[in-house]
Amino acid sequence: MFTGIVSAVAKVVEAKEGRLGIDHAAVARKLKVGSSVAVNGCCLTVVRKRGPVFLADVVPETLRRTNLGALKPGVEVNLELPLGASSTLDGHLVQGHVDATAAVVEVQLAKAGKEVTFELPAAVARFVALKGSIAVDGVSLTVAAVDRPPGTFKVALIPHTLEATIAGDYRRGSVVNLEADLIARYVARNLRR
Repeated sequence: MFTGIVSAVAKVVEAKEGRLGIDHAAVARKLKVGSSVAVNGCCLTVVRKRGPVFLADVVPETLRRTNLGALKPGVEVNLELPLGASSTLDGHLVQGHVDATAAVVEVQLAKAGKEVTFELPAAVARFVALKGSIAVDGVSLTVAAVDRPPGTFKVALIPHTLEATIAGDYRRGSVVNLEADLIARYVARNLRR
């Protein structure tokens, strides 16, 4: 379980079929083989460590549902360590189970920060509500607008988020991972019953 508060931005050093290597000494020190770590919001299991680099296996299902298959050495990713029993819940409950990918539709400068509009895939749409939570590349964000224009949602990014995550590099066409709010998912399921 995660909170959507990014622990670090790190570089991909290995991106082979079925294997991803990430270089970040401080995060790697806290991990052991078998540990969970969120990479761009996707929960992965550490299978090996080499000094400052940790490696994780990435199965075909993960590659289908996430942007991890497009990663190349040198690309930066968001990392988050799992929520500990004594940790505070600063963001929202994030499982690291990516629902879908979506492209950035528009990036607009705002008075403080940026406003970013994303595609709203059908797999996630029923869980996205104005002022609700959504994880974008593992970052806990508040939805600022839905269906303006139709089939999109917008978030407002503060300067800290732009500096402390990969969101500062988002451009039109950037592909991101989306995870719907866990509570919204269960509410929607119970209402269907």
